[in-house]
Amino acid sequence: MEEDPQIEFYIDAGNDEQNATIEEALPASKAELVVKKTLQAAGIMQPVMLTLLITNDETMRDMNKQYRQQNKTTDVLSFPLLDKPLADAPTDQLWTPSENQEAALGAKAENAPAFVTPAELLINLGDIVISWPTVLRQANEAGHSAIYELLYLISHGVLHLIGYDDQSEAGYSAMVQKQQSVLAAMG
Repeated sequence: MEEDPQIEFYIDAGNDEQNATIEEALPASKAELVVKKTLQAAGIMQPVMLTLLITNDETMRDMNKQYRQQNKTTDVLSFPLLDKPLADAPTDQLWTPSENQEAALGAKAENAPAFVTPAELLINLGDIVISWPTVLRQANEAGHSAIYELLYLISHGVLHLIGYDDQSEAGYSAMVQKQQSVLAAMG
């Protein structure tokens, strides 16, 4: 990858103390490294950008209800901006363009023109939202650190943005393998 991915990084976990804890645990450079290594593991070499928001369960529940019609919190949500997967993988591991467009645009997807990013600009992959309290709970349940869980979920979100879908066994297996290899490479 010629250029490091550009990440707009926001933390809004509910209060200043929580925000400071997250900032201390996850320096922007570590977030950038996991994104870069995930993209490399998936064979994505062009310059990209994305937005990462670490928030609280209430915000996550609201977003999950609004976009997935599920009135509960979740660990990570990804909002791809691509019209089709960027990843080059077997089709049973990827979301289909119509699924992504419907999720992002609702009923307008059929009539929406494709957006073409000019060659001189970064490709905007989309947004990743992660719930910090859920990260803490899952890390505790799994017996590993919160930072490991957070990096794992960032990697997971990036894979969704570039086209991977964990709704099939093949997609789930491919994503888990890539996430584990990225984190192992990071130490």
